[in-house]
Amino acid sequence: MSNDLLNKLTERRAVVGVIGLGYVGLPLAAEFAGAGLKAIGFDLDESRVATINSGRSYIPDVATGTIKGLVEQGKLKASRDFSLLSETDAVIICVPTPLRKTKEPDISYILAAAEQVKAHLHSQQLVVLESTTYPGTTDEVVLPMLKETGLSLDKDFFLAFSPERVDPGNRQFQTHNIPKVVGGVTKASTDIAGALYNTIVNEVHKVSSARVAETAKLLENTFRSVNIGLVNEMAQLCYHLGIDSWEVIEAAATKPFGFMAFYPGPGIGGHCIPLDPHYLSWKARLHGFEARFIGLAEEVNSHMPDHVVQLVQDSLNSHGKPVKGSRILVLGVAYKRDINDVRESPALAIVEQLIHKGGSVSYYDPFVPEMSLDGRGSLSTVELTDEIVSNCDCAVIVTDHSEVDYSQVLKLAPLVIDTRNVTRKLGMTEHEAKIVRL
Repeated sequence: MSNDLLNKLTERRAVVGVIGLGYVGLPLAAEFAGAGLKAIGFDLDESRVATINSGRSYIPDVATGTIKGLVEQGKLKASRDFSLLSETDAVIICVPTPLRKTKEPDISYILAAAEQVKAHLHSQQLVVLESTTYPGTTDEVVLPMLKETGLSLDKDFFLAFSPERVDPGNRQFQTHNIPKVVGGVTKASTDIAGALYNTIVNEVHKVSSARVAETAKLLENTFRSVNIGLVNEMAQLCYHLGIDSWEVIEAAATKPFGFMAFYPGPGIGGHCIPLDPHYLSWKARLHGFEARFIGLAEEVNSHMPDHVVQLVQDSLNSHGKPVKGSRILVLGVAYKRDINDVRESPALAIVEQLIHKGGSVSYYDPFVPEMSLDGRGSLSTVELTDEIVSNCDCAVIVTDHSEVDYSQVLKLAPLVIDTRNVTRKLGMTEHEAKIVRL
């Protein structure tokens, strides 16, 4: 039976189902459809389903023209009807994996998706989990659920884990040219899953188990979290020493070996780096091991919005103004450049703290027309006019969207707090006196 499924995949006759049509799922479904396979996307959000079926995209990294062409060719469709899973040869689960308030993993979305797969599981079917999760989820949680159907692993169905590596807004690295790590709960499952991804990516890297693949994903983002935590702490130290942290990093980066440059920022955001290390730490605690290094990095990173607010407060004081009553313009509230995602964005904490201190806060973000505040209603973006910039007491660059004219901001704003080092790159030394960098 594996040969029949393998032939379907390699000959691109297979139907691929993708559960969850967000930043991971929709680009993935589009890649499979573009490679000649038929893709069915599943999502509970009626508006997402309707948008896709009308030939439009809601993800910046996937062009509407691409979706329109694939839908018109009959290669891509979206549905809320999970009974259509019975028509698929491969099912990929791409649902969110948030944290509970206790910082413990919440795999309820994985469980719900797996229940749907279980209800429609059939012979000659591959199931792949892509949602980031703790080591052991695939074989300890998903596998027993599928076995309850009476179908047999490696005889009737195959199961693997392949971590998503999506980087929203990255124009250089997208699904097709990012190496794909694949680990099955058995070797046969690894090989079948590898054949699936070989249809859309340039390189598949097979590992010995699903647990290795799950842990590799967590290591990737924990590595980033820990190194960002180090440079964020260094930035705070440099501030107290009166040293430009960016100049320090630039100097260290001239060493051709033994150093990899990471850069400070106002905090970490998105769905991965703020959450994934907790999955690893939680699993470690279950085995009696305390991942102290990971916890310390999280502590440093989570306090960076406080440091930015302190910079604003100190800088306004140096100009003879308190935060209370000052007009503060925040530039960028998405968690990273040129995307519309505000999940875990440090800008949220920065804005809320400045409002709590009495600041008159407004923001500009071309990608985020409105942002919700915790218990304080919401704010809408202002237009970035010369008048708005000139009339503020302080402009705070939190997210460095590429369409903003920062040279104009430097000319007009009386004070600029730069958390992304964009002003240093401009080389406008005549305005250096009114710039405070992270």
